[in-house]
Amino acid sequence: MSTRANRYDAQVLRREPLSPHLVRLTLGGAGLAGFESTGIPDEWVGLIVPGQFQSRYYTVRSWRDGELTIDVVVHETGLVTEWAARDCVGDLVTVTEPKGSFAMPESAGWLLLVGDLTALPAMARVAGCTEVPTRTWAEVPDRPDSLAGYLPGGSDVTWLSPPRAGESRLAEVVEGIEWPAGEGYFWMAGESAQMRAIRKHLMRVRHLPSTAYDVMGYWRAGAQRQPRAVDPGPIYRAGRAAGKTDEQIWAEYDDARDHG
Repeated sequence: MSTRANRYDAQVLRREPLSPHLVRLTLGGAGLAGFESTGIPDEWVGLIVPGQFQSRYYTVRSWRDGELTIDVVVHETGLVTEWAARDCVGDLVTVTEPKGSFAMPESAGWLLLVGDLTALPAMARVAGCTEVPTRTWAEVPDRPDSLAGYLPGGSDVTWLSPPRAGESRLAEVVEGIEWPAGEGYFWMAGESAQMRAIRKHLMRVRHLPSTAYDVMGYWRAGAQRQPRAVDPGPIYRAGRAAGKTDEQIWAEYDDARDHG
């Protein structure tokens, strides 16, 4: 029995810059006919863009009337960011079936959301779905006024600036939070090393059970994209045209790198 996740072909219908570092992409087309949302507010999909066969994961901002909306953080380099930074309307992409992890207990009386710009789409969707008192800490490189209206109206938001480009201080922020009384839920996503430090804080200082929080590393500081000796684009396109599997295409790419 195959355990491979379902994949769906889609076309970029619209591209809308939201801030200097955030772009909204709306995907559609007949290939999304079988796509179904999990209903989990932090659900994500893998996105494979032209010329690549590795996926990068993005929060489903919305799925409505056959259109899938995702918000992409754009920066200097990356598998998707260089593509999303230009006019990509009309391009064909592939998305994987969605998955999510947000699991706030029904007994929770409050919700704390903490994250950087990569987590902002998930925090916005989660905040728009919950009915309990919610506080949000958002660490973003853009001016908060450039993101006005991105989070639900009436949100209790603390906007933070990262210490430097490509760095985060969210672990320090979390250690200084004054926690509400009673049972609640803590959700956080961002730079991986910061997330590891926060998990230790939640377990060793706050003594929270694992059901009371969800902390995910979305990216790694200092991880630089290395120039490729072999361009994967032609190999990928030829492999797809020949009906080869991703595993076969990867093998051809690895062989080309070894003998290029």
